[in-house]
Amino acid sequence: MKKYITKTVMIAFLITTIISCTVSKDIETPKNAFPENFRNASVSKDTASIGDLEWKNFFTEKDIIQLIDSAVVRNNDLQIATKNIEIAQYRFTQSKWGNVPQANLFVTANTNNPSDNSFTGRTLDQALGAKHIDDFSTGVSLSWEADIWGKIKNQKKGAFANYLQSEEVKKALQTTVVANVSNGYYNLLMLDAQLEIAKKNVQLIDSTTTIIKLKFDAGQVTSLAIQQSGAQKLNAAQLVPLLEQNIAIQENALSVLTGSFPNSKKRSIALSAVEVKNNASIGIPSSIISRRPDVKSAELALKSANANVGITKADLYPALRITAQGGLNSFESSNWFNIPASLFGTVAGGLTQPLLNNKKLKTQYNIAVAEREKAVLNFRQSVLLAVSEVSDALVKVEKLHQQESILQERVKTLQLAIKNAKMLFKNGMAEYLEVLSAQASLLQSELELANIKREQLSANTELYRALGGGWR
Repeated sequence: MKKYITKTVMIAFLITTIISCTVSKDIETPKNAFPENFRNASVSKDTASIGDLEWKNFFTEKDIIQLIDSAVVRNNDLQIATKNIEIAQYRFTQSKWGNVPQANLFVTANTNNPSDNSFTGRTLDQALGAKHIDDFSTGVSLSWEADIWGKIKNQKKGAFANYLQSEEVKKALQTTVVANVSNGYYNLLMLDAQLEIAKKNVQLIDSTTTIIKLKFDAGQVTSLAIQQSGAQKLNAAQLVPLLEQNIAIQENALSVLTGSFPNSKKRSIALSAVEVKNNASIGIPSSIISRRPDVKSAELALKSANANVGITKADLYPALRITAQGGLNSFESSNWFNIPASLFGTVAGGLTQPLLNNKKLKTQYNIAVAEREKAVLNFRQSVLLAVSEVSDALVKVEKLHQQESILQERVKTLQLAIKNAKMLFKNGMAEYLEVLSAQASLLQSELELANIKREQLSANTELYRALGGGWR
C-alpha cells in the first residue's frame, strides 16, 4: 500500500509540473494614468516631497502634536481599521495552508441488524451464527488538491493583496484624521483671534460713544448719533457669545477626533504667531502612488481582482484530487486493535472536469473579469482625484497668500482711517457716521484677516495630506 501511495503522489506531482501554467494574464497598473506635472506647479523632476515627512516633522506646534498623538492612539475609527488589518492578516495566514493536505481523524462504531428474510440476514446467520454484525473503525483520512492551474496560488495572492489593502485603508484614514485635527486646532486659534477682535471692537465703539455723548451734551449732534453708536456696539457684542459657542463646539469636535469626552483644549500660541510654511517641494505626480494610501489601495484592489480572475478561471478546468484513508478496522471489538490484521488503507486520485453547472462557473469568471475592469477604472479615478486635490491645494496656497497681502493693507488703511476720523470728528470736521462706518469696516476686515490666516494654514495642511502625508 505504501508503494502505491508513493507512486500516486509522484504521478500527481509530475502532472502538476507538466500541466501547471498561468490560465489568466494579469493586468498591470496603467502607466499612462499620471500627468507629467501638477497644475499650478513649476516643472520639476525632483521626486522629493513634503508628503514624505512624518507628521511630527511637518507640524511644529506642540499643542497640535499632542492632539494628533492622542488621536492616532485613541481615535475609534483608527482602532476599527486596526482590527480590520488583524482580520485580513488571519485570512492571509489561512490562505498559506492551501497547499497542505486536509487531514481528519475519525473513530466510528456501528451495528447492522438485517432482516431474517433478506439475503444478507440469512447469509450472516449461516456464516457467523449471529443476527447482527458490528463494525469498528479508527484512522486518518487525507485529501489534497494539486494546484495545477494556480488556483491556490491566486488565493494566496488575493489574500495578501487584501491584507495590504487593509493597511492602506488605515493609513488613508490616519491622513484624514491628522488633517482634521490640525484644521480643527487652527480653527480654534482663528475663533480665539476673532473673539479678541470682537471684544476690542466693543471697547473701541465704547470710546467713540463717549465722544458722541460729549458732542450731544454740547448740542453738536442729535440723539440719533448715540442710538446708532449703541446699535453698532450691540452688533459687535453679539459676536462674543456666538464665537464662544463656536469655540465650545470646535473643542467638542476635537475631543471626538482624539477619542475623549468633550472638554476644553489647551492653546499655547496665538494665530498671529503661527508660521505659514512655504512648501515648495511637492514632487512629481507619478510618485504619489508610493505616498497616497488611497491610490496604493486602488492598485492593490487591482491585484486582488487579478487574483480573483485567476481563481474563477481555474474553476473552469479539471481539478486533480488525491484522497487517502488508513487505520484499523474490525467487525469484532476484541480484534479492533489487532495489528497488523486490522490495518486497512485506500488511495484514490482523479480529475474532475466541471461541465454545465447551470453556467455558474462561467458567469463567475465573467463577473471577475468585469470587476477587474472596474478596478482599473477605480485606480484611474483615484489618481485623477489625487492629482486634482494637489492642484487645488497649490492654487489655494498661492492665491490665499495674495489675498492676505491685500487684506493686511486694507486693515492698515482702515486703522489709519479710524484714527483720522476720530480726530476730525472731535474737531467738528467729520460726521459721526464716517467714524461708525470706518469702525464697522475695520471689524469686518480684521475678522476676514483672521479667517484668511486660518485658510492658509488649512491649505498647507491639505497640500500635505493630498501629497500623501500624515500616515508615517
